Amino acid sequence: MKPLVVKLGGSTAGRIEMDQWIAVLASARLPLVIVPGGGPFADQVRVSQNNMHFSNAAAHEMAILAMDQFGIVIAERHARFQPARSLRELDAILAEDGIPVWLPSQMTRNADIAQSWDVTSDALAAWLCRQIGSRHLLLCKQVDPESLPNDLEALVDNGVVDAMLPQLLGKETVLYVAGPSSLRSQLRALPMTRIPGRRVGLPDNARRETCP
Repeated sequence: MKPLVVKLGGSTAGRIEMDQWIAVLASARLPLVIVPGGGPFADQVRVSQNNMHFSNAAAHEMAILAMDQFGIVIAERHARFQPARSLRELDAILAEDGIPVWLPSQMTRNADIAQSWDVTSDALAAWLCRQIGSRHLLLCKQVDPESLPNDLEALVDNGVVDAMLPQLLGKETVLYVAGPSSLRSQLRALPMTRIPGRRVGLPDNARRETCP
């Protein structure tokens, strides 16, 4: 069974939602891999780029390292969470019923990925789905997708997901987006046995997946 890839947004960093999502994900009865956002670490890269005027290529590499940093924060929050830097480490952690927290800098170092601020952890989570053969991607955001049109291009236009996600998202990968309302519902229904949130491109009353 291929794991669900879950991108935990950096916008949750330092907020109660971060700890709540961690409680939800740690309870999961389905295999999953957590992809961290960049959070305040990536924000500092933006500030530093404005001040020091280094290239977008350098900023891209630093932003990926920012994901590593937030991932290290997440990984120490629960005993099931373990940092993973390679496919081998991902597989080993999953085999022991653990939850890998992907630190992307090693795997993406020579990858064919645009070096741009258009590429965020959203697109990198989609890229990871392709690497591990996952067919389900969940993006945990601070915006409720129910208030937005239910198609991927509209989510790009509204700044909910990054501009490169449609290009890196495999045709076979089903995308879900979850926000605060999804989180509240899931907290009342622990353990996590289904994919929370809204399936992009399907009506809201469509059946949710029980496992990937």
